[in-house]
Amino acid sequence: MKILLVYPEYEETFWNFKKVLRIIGKKSAYPPLGLLTVASMIPKDWERKLVDLNCEKLKDEHIRWADYVFISAILGQKTSAKKIINAVKKLGKPIVAGGSLFTIGWEEFPNVDVFVLGEAEDIFPEFLKDLKEEKLKKTYFLENQYPDIKKSPVPAWELVKLKNYNSVCIQFSRGCPFNCEFCDIDYLNGRSPRLKSKDQFLGELQALYDQGWRGAIFLVDDNFIGNKSELKKEYLPAIVKWQKEKKYPFVLSSQVSINMADDTKLMNLMRDAGFATVFVGIETPDPDGLEECGKFQNKNRDLIESIKKIQNLGIEVNAGFIIGFDSDKASIFQKQIEFIQKSGIVMAMVSLLNVSPKSRLYQRLNNSDRITHSEGSSEVSDLNFIPKMDKDELINGYGRVLSTIYSPKCYYARIRTFLSEYKPRKMKAPKVRFSHVKGFFASIWIMGLIQEGRFYYWNLILWSLFKKPGLLPYAFGLPLGLIHFKSLAWTAQYHSYFRET
Repeated sequence: MKILLVYPEYEETFWNFKKVLRIIGKKSAYPPLGLLTVASMIPKDWERKLVDLNCEKLKDEHIRWADYVFISAILGQKTSAKKIINAVKKLGKPIVAGGSLFTIGWEEFPNVDVFVLGEAEDIFPEFLKDLKEEKLKKTYFLENQYPDIKKSPVPAWELVKLKNYNSVCIQFSRGCPFNCEFCDIDYLNGRSPRLKSKDQFLGELQALYDQGWRGAIFLVDDNFIGNKSELKKEYLPAIVKWQKEKKYPFVLSSQVSINMADDTKLMNLMRDAGFATVFVGIETPDPDGLEECGKFQNKNRDLIESIKKIQNLGIEVNAGFIIGFDSDKASIFQKQIEFIQKSGIVMAMVSLLNVSPKSRLYQRLNNSDRITHSEGSSEVSDLNFIPKMDKDELINGYGRVLSTIYSPKCYYARIRTFLSEYKPRKMKAPKVRFSHVKGFFASIWIMGLIQEGRFYYWNLILWSLFKKPGLLPYAFGLPLGLIHFKSLAWTAQYHSYFRET
């Protein structure tokens, strides 16, 4: 049996950093972890090939070679996924689809032959048995049942060229204990965090180490600190020990909730384990908005102070923000700008509210006839619900937030605010790689000589040289992100302009 695994191309979103990646000689941010994990579940005597459209083109010869084509995708890959499905069907090959895009909206893809929805560990054996016997069903899904992820195999890293990626990704746990109204994690992965075993997780680190990977690893957990007691007692000390023995080959990052700031021991352990960055869902500085969306872990606290606690202990904070809650007033745009600037969150992902069909928010809005279309979208101007605020005012205000926070003046000011608070763990300087050299010279040439905002750039470099000389690599590296974020801000302004005209 010949299986072709295809990963769609990402659209222009916060996560892809295509322009910056090209500058430093990389093709994509992350490899397709889901497909690589599924590939490890395929019988060893079957032939497997993987094509990541973020790194190479899908050719007809790839499709003709295969007996079956497997595809996995998220919402930000929908356009590419539809093109792939059409190309595969045109050549008469059966296609099997999985991943969150299809799990929450499989009805949109009538050309798909078989859906393997949800988490694969418990349903894949049945699917493979039916595939061998040529008795495939249309859908394989165990709704509201979540597998023991200790069954999950080591991803088939040999199917990709790791040098194409800026970072690799692995998974420690699935599920999040919180229940934010707009989030579909409760449906996809449940609210009880399920953890891999300590030895299993260390084995995955070792597998990457044996493949020759050295550098960034993103832990794609819904909430890495969902089970803090187990983390502190067993897992983090083991990761610290492993990293020390290997002389810290990996720089780690993940997604966490803001209550991380309440636990100094946890933060110290994460720092000592090699965590350099965390992504936090802030959503809004407005208490009414937090109440509305059920983000209770963010309420009744000084969010700025919580962020600074994390920065002070040597971990950078990236964060997500949402505009479009029912409680949002016209003042929310300026509130978001002021909060982001004061926080020193350099990479702030600001999004318009988008309603997942598998969220509690969808049920509430659908009951009041406020859903306009259920498929969702990654387009900044494509709301899939009727907002309380005037739609044009909302989209125009959103564009104003992006264009402000990603103006050179504000962006460089946030870098300086962040570096003023940041106290990274002292460690041996990492080995200088070619991508580092390219990034250094690109920073000077593009940001210091070509791009607008050169004054702010050199002001930051000089400030860092005299005030924070140990953080000069950050002063040179972080400005490159502006190349990516300015394009997102321009897109938002583009939609705002044509909405006004």
